Amino acid sequence: MEKIIEKGPERALLCAVAQTGKYEESERSLEELARLADTAGIEVLDTFIQVREKSDPVFYFGSGKLNTLQALARENEADLLIFDDELTPAQQKNIQKQLPDINILDRSALILDIFKIHAKTREAKTQVQLAEAEYLLPRLARQWTHLERQEGAARMRGGPGEKQIEIDRRLLRDRIKKLKLDLQKIALQMETKRKSRSRRFNVALVGYTNAGKSTLMNLLAGPSVEVEDKLFKTLDTTVRRVQLDKTHTIYLSDTVGFIRKLPHQLVASFRSTLKEAEEADLLLKLIDVSDPDYPLQIQTIDEVLKEFQIPGDRFVTVFNKIDLLEDMTALASIRSRHPEACFISAQRGIGISKLITAIRSRIDESAYVHQFYVDPADGKLIADLHHHGEILESRFAGEKLLFKVFLDASVYESLKKKYDL
Repeated sequence: MEKIIEKGPERALLCAVAQTGKYEESERSLEELARLADTAGIEVLDTFIQVREKSDPVFYFGSGKLNTLQALARENEADLLIFDDELTPAQQKNIQKQLPDINILDRSALILDIFKIHAKTREAKTQVQLAEAEYLLPRLARQWTHLERQEGAARMRGGPGEKQIEIDRRLLRDRIKKLKLDLQKIALQMETKRKSRSRRFNVALVGYTNAGKSTLMNLLAGPSVEVEDKLFKTLDTTVRRVQLDKTHTIYLSDTVGFIRKLPHQLVASFRSTLKEAEEADLLLKLIDVSDPDYPLQIQTIDEVLKEFQIPGDRFVTVFNKIDLLEDMTALASIRSRHPEACFISAQRGIGISKLITAIRSRIDESAYVHQFYVDPADGKLIADLHHHGEILESRFAGEKLLFKVFLDASVYESLKKKYDL
């Protein structure tokens, strides 16, 4: 398989199979696919949906529909077909053989391309490279070094022979091994950084892409993350120290956004990034309440995080963009179904004080402010207080040092036992 770069913006038709009774769901999924295409700089010309019980294992659509699709592509002068599902290697090969003059891309490949564009740190770039290599391995038909999709469309052509293909597969497998080793090294470095923050309360923002995580991050921590109305505009995990009030400080992390039909290669590769969520003391599950499919957002987030086995009591559901919801009756109904949730507009600052109160209450449930009268010569205890807690005040009180320290409850019990306090 080889990619030849063409000049000019790509012009695409979006294609999907809609299961019987789920046509509207497929339409909304294609709307999301159109936004992904826009993020990748692709012009969407039209959509094509076939209703059937399930996709055809050979051609995705029925073979007859491919002829209709080919005619539609010629009529619209499209040079690219984007399929809303991940095509199997066999489907991709068969479709390309049937439509040799049209470039083929599936949802997973499009998301991988967007991730490549937006990955900035070494960790994110390595994760994307690994996910791409694992996606390409079963689809390999020519040297993998030719498989860089840059600014133009991608034309697939047959390989030079079985022997060369096997050589290329071995090279790609070796690259996958190296990338996994690189990620392990990076994960160790990130783990060290996380341990340095372990004495503070860690809050992770998790949510559907474009639900407003970056906007909320900037509202609480000050401008730090680029915000744009495009999917996956921010990809790398950002961590900021946030002073909620005089006695409550948190580390707030903005993790990668979730999306329907997220390529399984990316879920696996981004496990180290999602460690921020796995090890957080509290997770804010951010939902775009103005999206009619918001229950599906919740389901998507829950499915991705299920493998991390995060206890349910560590989540707070936050419905964002309430200012965009015109039907107040619908909002009241959602409130009644989610009485423990917070309802905010990060863009307009609505409901933020209640969200901060909810975060503070969670902190107070697990950590407390304690006073210690310490002998100035007791260096070990003083060092442990600095290492495990947040010093709110330290001053001499007679011959003793008075420390007011914010400590996790379990850490306090441990120090109490260790020093017989």
